[in-house]
Amino acid sequence: MRAVVIARIGGPEALEVRDVPRPEARGDRILVRVRAAGLNRADTLQSRGMYPAPPGDPADIPGLEFAGEVEEKGPDAIGPLRPGDRVFGIVGGGGLAEYVALPERMAVPIPENLDWAAASAVPEAFLTAFDAIDHQAELRSGEAVLIHAVGGGVGSAAVQIAKAMGCPTFGTARTAEKLERLKEYGLDVGIDTSAEDFVAVVRERTDGLGVPAIIDHVGGPYLANDLAALATRGRIVVVGLLGGRKAELDLAALLAKRARIVGTTLRARPIEQKIAVTRRFADRVVPWLARGLVRPIVDRAFPIDQVVEAARHVESNQGFGKVVLTMDP
Repeated sequence: MRAVVIARIGGPEALEVRDVPRPEARGDRILVRVRAAGLNRADTLQSRGMYPAPPGDPADIPGLEFAGEVEEKGPDAIGPLRPGDRVFGIVGGGGLAEYVALPERMAVPIPENLDWAAASAVPEAFLTAFDAIDHQAELRSGEAVLIHAVGGGVGSAAVQIAKAMGCPTFGTARTAEKLERLKEYGLDVGIDTSAEDFVAVVRERTDGLGVPAIIDHVGGPYLANDLAALATRGRIVVVGLLGGRKAELDLAALLAKRARIVGTTLRARPIEQKIAVTRRFADRVVPWLARGLVRPIVDRAFPIDQVVEAARHVESNQGFGKVVLTMDP
C-alpha cells in the first residue's frame, strides 16, 4: 500500500509517499480501506521529532484519523460492522495510508450526509473537543465557555459542540476574519487577540463574573490570563501548547477561585480509555453530525501525493478548518 512516511527528521520536506507493507486484521482488529485522512499539526510535529507515536503504533507513518470502508475483520472482531461499511475514527498513528488496522470498537459508522473528505475531518477534532468539554471541563447547559485558537480544527469543533449543548460561547483568534466566519458555527463573542484583551472582554460580557470553563489550545502565555478570566470554581482544560509549554501562575489566585486546571491528550491514553471516549462520541456527537447540528469544516483537500504542500499549508496557520489528504487517484 502507499503511505506517507517520515523519511527523516525535518519539516514538510521530510514527508514522502512510499510503498509499505499493508497492516493485517488480526484478533479483534478490522482492516479499513482509507479514502481520506486528516493531516494535523501533530503530524508535522512528529516529522520534526517533537511528538513521537505511542508504543505499538507506527513510528514512521503519521496520521491520527481516517475515513474509509471496512475491508476485512479479524477472527475476534465480533461487533456489528461488516465489509463495505463506511467508518471513521482515531488511531495512534498510521492513518495517512491507504489501509489502517484498529480495534473494531474504535471505528464509528459515518453519517450518510458526510462525504469522505468531510468525514475524515471529524474524528481527531470532534473527539478531542467533545472529551475536553463534556468529560474534562464537565460543561453543563447554560454555562459559558471560552475557547482559545477557535479557528483551528479542535477550536471550531468545540464551539459547535458547546452550542449544541446550549452553552454561550466565547472564542479567541488572531484574525478578525476567522472570528466572523465562526459566527455561523455558533460563536457568540469573538475576541481578536491582536487588538483586544480577552480577560477584559470576558469580564465585561459576564458582569465581572468570568466564565465557568476555558478550553485552551495555546498553553504557556495564556494560562495566567485564563485564571483571571475564570469564574469561581471554574475549570481550565489545556488541550494544546501552540504558544509554548512554560507558564507562570499565581497560586493564590488559583486557591481563591477554587479553580481546577486539567491537562489532557487522547493519543497517549490506554486503548480502553480511547474506546470509552469513542463510544460516548458515537452516542452523543454522531447524531448531531447526522442532523447537521454540528459540521466538520474542511479548509482544503490535497491528494496524498501532495503531502509536502499540504503540510506546509498546515504549518502556515493560514487555513480555516481542517486539511485532509485523499487516497484515491
